[in-house]
Amino acid sequence: MPIRWRDAMNQALYGPDGFFVAGGGPAAHFRTSVHASPAFTTALLRLLTQVDAALGHPSRLDVVDVGAGRGELLRALVGLAVGVSGEPAHSGRSGLIPAWSGSPETLTPAASARPLGEESSLVTVRQSLPERIRFTAVEYADRPENLPEEINWTAEIPDGITGLLIATEWLDNVPLDVAVHTEDGWRYVLVDPDSGVETIGEPVTPDDLDWLTTWWPDLTGSPSATSDPDPGLTSTDATSGSESGFRAARPAQGSSLTARSRPGCPETPHSDDRPEIGRPRSETPSGDYQRAEIGRTRDDAWASAVRKMERGLAVAVDYGHLNGDRPVDGTLTGYRGGRQVPPVPDGSSDVTAHVAMDSVASAGAAVARCAYSMVPQREALRALGADGGRPPLSLAGTDPAGYVRALAAASAVAELTDPAGLGGHLWLRQPVGIPLGSVVAR
Repeated sequence: MPIRWRDAMNQALYGPDGFFVAGGGPAAHFRTSVHASPAFTTALLRLLTQVDAALGHPSRLDVVDVGAGRGELLRALVGLAVGVSGEPAHSGRSGLIPAWSGSPETLTPAASARPLGEESSLVTVRQSLPERIRFTAVEYADRPENLPEEINWTAEIPDGITGLLIATEWLDNVPLDVAVHTEDGWRYVLVDPDSGVETIGEPVTPDDLDWLTTWWPDLTGSPSATSDPDPGLTSTDATSGSESGFRAARPAQGSSLTARSRPGCPETPHSDDRPEIGRPRSETPSGDYQRAEIGRTRDDAWASAVRKMERGLAVAVDYGHLNGDRPVDGTLTGYRGGRQVPPVPDGSSDVTAHVAMDSVASAGAAVARCAYSMVPQREALRALGADGGRPPLSLAGTDPAGYVRALAAASAVAELTDPAGLGGHLWLRQPVGIPLGSVVAR
């Protein structure tokens, strides 16, 4: 029986046998930035120290991973935190990102032995970071075996977060409705969960129509409304003092989703006799109707997450699009076993769609009452020290093994910052109760 896409996605992804609940988890089918390189986690640790400083080194520093998969990100952060404490570096900094002066990674026992003063006090506080961190993974799946005991596991975002909330490719899997614009206005697209066959359903509700009117361009391709309904909350770029770079960010377009891949294998969409991905199929008239993915549920999800913040920074990392550049054919697609497949919501594959990031940002800013920042991942990571630059060739002559290691590290970072892949993801950074500039790396 055909149902709305929102209901079909919810069952397919989060039902008892859903894609994210049962089986080996998403890492068995694709990899995100978390899986691609330790440099991503190292950069997040640097961001965490900035948030910690902006908060005044609170007695409890929360790190909440929303859409945690099987805990891969927090597992890595737990290991890196050991290095911050000054203990053996084999589980600390990976070497992919150089330490910066005054960072926890440069602290030594000798430094802590200096006469008491402001610098010594700061060292003492930073060295206690591992004892103050509270790691929480938010995921519907059962707690994985052998997960470090330092990581709490829950199905709901906790209240009163003081610290860092990170959502890496979470919003793209928040279920949403799909609509097409027909001769009599916007109507929902219905889908058969077993076959993926789509039909046209009833007119959209007033709330969804309001979202479409505000955030999706009309049939002429021009924006139907400003992308910032509340101009008082428009972000400013903390690195330059100018208007935020989020409007200039290059969003992923159409259904060419190249950011997800199985380990060691770039994502390569393949041709076969399947229906065209991202367009109404079967009984749905084709060619004349504009398709839209209604992001109101993502707005609500992000606003709810920001509302859980007491003080700190909420970060959403995802592939998305902006008003004026919405994909006419939509972006709904599937992934299974490292390959892009038709979006059939039967629970056997991931079902995902790009995020209307400006709409999400506006919803979060309305809750936080603070300006946000949005930049491509390549800019965010480079500001945190991951630039992917090649090591000097002279190193090959003086330290051949070191040169090879540095070259491999640079290649790993380059994957994270490639604008045609993971580097094209957008970072939405929403501070809550702290200045934006204090947590946006320069």
